[in-house]
Amino acid sequence: MDLPVIDLSPCLSGEWDPHLCAEVSRTLRETGALLVKDPRCTVQDNDRFIDMMERYFSKPHHFKLLHERPHLHYQVGVTPERVEVPRSLVDEEMQEKLKAMPNENQPHTPVGPDLKWRYFWRIGPRPSNTRFQELNAEPVIPEGFPEWKETMDSWGYKMIAAIEVVAEMAAIGFGLPKDAFTSLMKLGPHLLAPTGSDLQKYGQEGTVFAGYHYDLNFLTIHGRSRFPGLNIWLRNGQKVEVKVPIGCLLIQTGKQIEWLTGGDCIAGMHEVVATKRTIDAINLAQEQNRSLWRVSSTLFAHIASDAVLKPLGHFAELPLASKYPPMCAGEYVEQELAVINLKGKK
Repeated sequence: MDLPVIDLSPCLSGEWDPHLCAEVSRTLRETGALLVKDPRCTVQDNDRFIDMMERYFSKPHHFKLLHERPHLHYQVGVTPERVEVPRSLVDEEMQEKLKAMPNENQPHTPVGPDLKWRYFWRIGPRPSNTRFQELNAEPVIPEGFPEWKETMDSWGYKMIAAIEVVAEMAAIGFGLPKDAFTSLMKLGPHLLAPTGSDLQKYGQEGTVFAGYHYDLNFLTIHGRSRFPGLNIWLRNGQKVEVKVPIGCLLIQTGKQIEWLTGGDCIAGMHEVVATKRTIDAINLAQEQNRSLWRVSSTLFAHIASDAVLKPLGHFAELPLASKYPPMCAGEYVEQELAVINLKGKK
């Protein structure tokens, strides 16, 4: 199944087509994922970012550990491989649902914490006054990368800009005020969060880099990776290997949009594994003498830590709305981090 590609250009020139907005909300509701084309986010931007992150992830282990901040719940700097625990390993309710899935839709079973590295870089201004300081900490800049801040900020701000347009289109499509979501995103702890998976070390078919999980944030956006391997699950339970066309961005629904829509839109489940297509891409990269680090150019867009998550507008009347009681977004994030092993380490 091919996801529809939504061109954001008309909105950028002031044309908000209600049919296109309805298509965005419908696709997010039914699939949990959406492909978009934003002329502000070019292939060259994505390539420059991935080139730098390939260089960073290929640095020695001890160099990367200088940028680890476990006392800040790994919410800035690097998270090494084998730290983050996939939700499907620790969530008993999720495990029961997985057992009931038909074989062809089953995710790969992770055997332990994720094999991916990740780097967290804050995008956008932080609140001057917040109850959640560790979710809004100062950035970490590695030595030897003079272009680091400019490259991270440039790509991060462009992807946030794309998310904001999609959030406004989705709000219109859901029958909410245009700024229903974006007003809650202001001063959010948005994270540019590239992952690095070492395909030289772990390049065997079936290897799980990121076990079956959902994202705890509002919306997630990815530039195109140089190596395939992302599987997503549609709302009907069907497993789909994602193919992101050149020049496109992939958007996925997170838990915070599920909260704000009272379960009308649910957080999309996904995993990253080495597939046959990944192995083909590894062989080609070896022939061309290119890096064997699989970098995802991922950004997590968040609702502001001190804003309240609750079903908005007519979503408060839905039968499942009571499952989503009012709660500070920062409090919700801390609860989720504790489950996946990213909170409380000193």
